[in-house]
Amino acid sequence: MKERQDTIGLHLMHAEKLKPRNTLSGKRVFFTSDTHFDHTSILRHCNRPFGDIEEMNQALIENWNRVVGKNDLVFHLGDFAFGGAEVWNRFLDQLNGRIVLVVGNHDIYHLRAEMLERFEQVAFELYVVIDNQPIFLNHHPFLSYGDSHGTVWQLFGHVHTRGNGEGKEKDKQRLPLLMATQYDVGVDNNDYTPISFERVKEIINARQRDD
Repeated sequence: MKERQDTIGLHLMHAEKLKPRNTLSGKRVFFTSDTHFDHTSILRHCNRPFGDIEEMNQALIENWNRVVGKNDLVFHLGDFAFGGAEVWNRFLDQLNGRIVLVVGNHDIYHLRAEMLERFEQVAFELYVVIDNQPIFLNHHPFLSYGDSHGTVWQLFGHVHTRGNGEGKEKDKQRLPLLMATQYDVGVDNNDYTPISFERVKEIINARQRDD
């Protein structure tokens, strides 16, 4: 238990050093979540279309590197991998881009202090501005996040939406309550591939027009 508390404390200290607003260009920015590298049970829990964990790991790596360049920025919104530093390093060594990690519920147990330097930033949540678009980045979707005018996005993971608006059984009643400006960037909802800022913008703009 002490190890877990120490790890959480390290994350909080690291997060306190972050600037509350980061103004970025969206040209080469991507989002993803819930890769669950090396998590065998995720195949069954989320009905992922892979024969085994090795096939899933390889597909996620190939899909990532197909769209993300060496110098691109990727916001990973949590639940990166299952295992210690050796497992995390093995996958980070194969992935393109500079990665910002927003900690997921499983990362609390698996992320080790020595891994912090492998990421551009590590935090429990972030508020960024990309091409003048303010965005909350969190692992979990929020029912309310302080924006009554529909101008601030919230991007999240955790619920493993499957592209048809449905997530895990326990989330089915909650997902319809989300606003048009909220979007699940998790791999299950995006062809097991990081999604670009421009594509997220297209999706959210279309939803707002249809409201």
